[in-house]
Amino acid sequence: MKLTRLVFVIIATFILFVAACSKNDSQQPEKQSEKQEGVKTSAPLTGVEARIESPERAVAVTINNHPNARPQSGLSQADIVYEVLAEGDVTRFLAIFQSEKPENIGPVRSARQYFIDLAQGYDALFIAHGYSPEAKKTLASGTIDNINGIQHDGTLFKRASFRKAPHNSYITFKNIEKGAEDAGYDLSKAPKPLNFFTDEVAGNLEGDAASNVKIAYSQNSTFTAEYKYDAQKEKYTRSSEEAETVEYDNDKPVLLDNVIVIEAAHTTKDGKGRREIDLHSGGKAYVFQKGIMQEAEWKNEDGRILPYKDGEPMKWVPGKTWINIVPEMTIVSFGE
Repeated sequence: MKLTRLVFVIIATFILFVAACSKNDSQQPEKQSEKQEGVKTSAPLTGVEARIESPERAVAVTINNHPNARPQSGLSQADIVYEVLAEGDVTRFLAIFQSEKPENIGPVRSARQYFIDLAQGYDALFIAHGYSPEAKKTLASGTIDNINGIQHDGTLFKRASFRKAPHNSYITFKNIEKGAEDAGYDLSKAPKPLNFFTDEVAGNLEGDAASNVKIAYSQNSTFTAEYKYDAQKEKYTRSSEEAETVEYDNDKPVLLDNVIVIEAAHTTKDGKGRREIDLHSGGKAYVFQKGIMQEAEWKNEDGRILPYKDGEPMKWVPGKTWINIVPEMTIVSFGE
């Protein structure tokens, strides 16, 4: 009788154990799902914690910097912005978005080959309105996923009434996503992350004092870029013609954590003054972080312009980055 009772207890215990395991297993996917929805991860191009639902592809947009296009829309939300000379002494921006999605971006301007090359370094969907003959061939070849205003003017791209062409082409992020879906482009793959300092290390960098930086792209001050370090915010602000670079809609300033200047050979390639810029050979660089400057060398790694010091890749301060590409370092000045 005692043996029968013992067997009964063992069987009952086993049944309860199996039931408990089964319950836990059935609940596990729900717990995992909850964890996925609330996960915090560092954005790959800023190193800043952000709540994201899933990895997303970078989007690179060519943005107008003519005085008639200022202030622009979307620049403050770009993870990385390249400033590069186009024809003459006019600069344009290539703004790379990944961690944020501006409602509106623009004015959008036409493509050049070096903008395409830079966008490819982040496997970005490339957005422009127009193109040079060389850029047109590259885009038509299908080597980079792209959406262009020449084919979508008045549909995906809208003309603002408060500005005149060619300084009035805008695109919303929703229309970028719609255009990508219509074209069958995959937007799910996030770019390879950059290498960032921890906040503690970033606060103890050493170098030459550089709270003011000036880049004179020409003798005309229209396209002179100036950066000032705000010690309280621990960010750089940017300005042109003594006007701070802000958002058109809300005057929100562009605030930067890394300002990088690289020297690259520029040559004029046609009668209209279009340029060819050597973004492959490497060269001299200045890296401005936390109000100080460090001299460096830049290298092109799979399309990305990255600074090196003493043969080692430099880390980035978590946050936003602006990269100025200049024909010679003599146009750059800095100090306290």
